[in-house]
Amino acid sequence: MQRLKLFLPLIIFAGLALLFWRGLSLDPNAMPSALIDKPMPAFSLPTLEDEGTPVDESLFKGQVTLLNVWATWCVSCRVEHPFLVKLAEQGVRIVGLNYKDDPRAAREWLVKLHNPYELSVIDADGRLGLDLGVFGAPETYVLDKTGTIRYKHVGVVDDRVWQTTLGPIVEQLNAQ
Repeated sequence: MQRLKLFLPLIIFAGLALLFWRGLSLDPNAMPSALIDKPMPAFSLPTLEDEGTPVDESLFKGQVTLLNVWATWCVSCRVEHPFLVKLAEQGVRIVGLNYKDDPRAAREWLVKLHNPYELSVIDADGRLGLDLGVFGAPETYVLDKTGTIRYKHVGVVDDRVWQTTLGPIVEQLNAQ
């Protein structure tokens, strides 16, 4: 029994080391979403372009769409913005979700930096973001032609992410 007590710290250390080693092999950007393969949550919200007329989830039916969660207070959103402009110029349909932001500042930001969005839904109180499971901005969802969420990317969308992940998914969904 005395010998077992001597090895107890070593056994605990080995167990913790195994857990830490496993944690280091996980992808920190891999955030599973409970909404994958589920329809876009129901909502009725105004847009930056027309605050008087609300849009709803039917906006995502008929065309493969990227839903990009963004805000003017988000530093990473500014980093990814030029690439989103480039994608929009190539014909990729992008809808913005302006998350917990000041609509006036958001409109000014889009005028100054160019607007890659077909339209931007205003989610001032973050309720739609909560329904989507948003952790923060930027996040990008890929929706198919039926308005079903097929993929969620957490973090900046850049050329590498587009070439290796989002682009092939969008291409596959467009082919269906």
